[in-house]
Parts: sequence; structure tokens; C-alpha cells
Amino acid sequence: MLINTKSDGHVHTHLCHHAVGEMEEYVVAAITKGLEELIFLEHLECGIRYPEDTWLSAEDFAAYHCEGQRLRQVYGEKISIGLGVEVGYNPRRVGETLEFLKRYPWDRVGVSFHYYEIDGHHYNVVSRRTINLEPLGNYGVERVISEYFATLLEAIDVLPGTVLCHLDAVLRHHPEVRLTGAHLRQISEIFQAMHRKGMALEVNTSGFSHRGEQYPVRSLIEEAVALGVRLVAGSDAHKPEDVGRFFDRL
Repeated sequence: MLINTKSDGHVHTHLCHHAVGEMEEYVVAAITKGLEELIFLEHLECGIRYPEDTWLSAEDFAAYHCEGQRLRQVYGEKISIGLGVEVGYNPRRVGETLEFLKRYPWDRVGVSFHYYEIDGHHYNVVSRRTINLEPLGNYGVERVISEYFATLLEAIDVLPGTVLCHLDAVLRHHPEVRLTGAHLRQISEIFQAMHRKGMALEVNTSGFSHRGEQYPVRSLIEEAVALGVRLVAGSDAHKPEDVGRFFDRL
């Protein structure tokens, strides 16, 4: 099987401050939709300066793991429940990030890069908001994209990641975004590094809502598969009803 559509490996809850719903509601939704596995992938960011927290605090993560263990006891015979983390890579806080990851056992460690730093301030590279798109665009779209891929490559090497998230979602809402030949060569390097490390590539179905096809695009998925990179499915659900969304298209 090329990809298991009975497993949703990427969902968020109200704990990340930009999603809604309790963990139990996501589990019930997954069972209702006939899934066999659900993996929570809550956000970890270290040292990010941004107007709002879109990630969990240390206290949130403690509550997250406690509730996850309870849900396993209640629903374990109906569905496999994984407790994972989506690590937003900050090159300036590698030590702090690695130390935090040692606190808990993780069923999945997703690697991503959400916040790009310009002059001491961070901007969200996957946001549609003007406060992010304008400064990133002024800084240089091609430059941001190139550094995005370079940072992902570094994160693959440094972090204990098991899955790469959001490969081609950088500046997805900016009208000037396009991948150049140089960017595609960077992506090939990323795939090679993933294969050496045994990391999987997430096929994120939120893309069907954003742009009419999954993340990443089909051509990149085909290249990853040709290089022997495994695929995993994730809905990136931010509300319970989005669990397993568009999996029928995969």
C-alpha cells in the first residue's frame, strides 16, 4: 500500500490556540469515520517572537499527554491513538528544542518551519494575513523560499524527526510564489536526506481546501516515492469534523 488512508497522522486541538475542539472529540470523529489510527501532532515552537501564541506551552503539553493516556484507556480497543509533536524549527534554539523533546515519549515527530525571522521579528510563512505576507514579500519571495528549504534541510539533520510536514506550503498565499529550478534541486536534496534518515513525507489533505490539490504537488510526491521515501496521510484538522478530510481523494 502506497499510503494508509485509515490513519490520520496530523490533527490539532484547542490546545494550540488556533484550533477548536477537545482531544476526545477528534477521537470520536475518527472512529465515526472508520479510521484505525489517529495521531495528534500538536505544535512546539521555541524562541518565536510573534503577536500570538499558535503553539502549546509546557503546561499545555503536560495536559496533552495526560489526556492522551486517558483516551487510550477509554478508546484503545476501537482505535490506535498516537501522541506526536509538530516541531517548528528555530535554528537559534536547537538546544532548547532538543531538551524539551526528551521530556516525553513521542509516537511521531513532525518537522516543519513556520516562522521566518527578519530583523529580530518572526513572520508566519504559511499565513494568509497581510502582516505576514507584506514583509515577507518585501524581503524577497524567492529568497524566503530558498531559505525555507535550506532550513528544512538543516532541521532534518538536527532534529529527531520521523515525518516532514508542509514541504511546499511556503508562502502558499502569496501571489508571486513559484518554485524555480534551484528550489527543485533543494527539494531533491531534502528527499535524499529524508531517505537516508528513514523519514516519511506527509501528504497533507488540507491542500484540497487551499488550492484544490494536496500538499505537496503530485510531481514532488512522485519524486519522493521514486527515491524510496515513505508517504503518510494527514488532514491537518483544526476542528473535529475535518479529521480524515479528503482522504477518499488520496
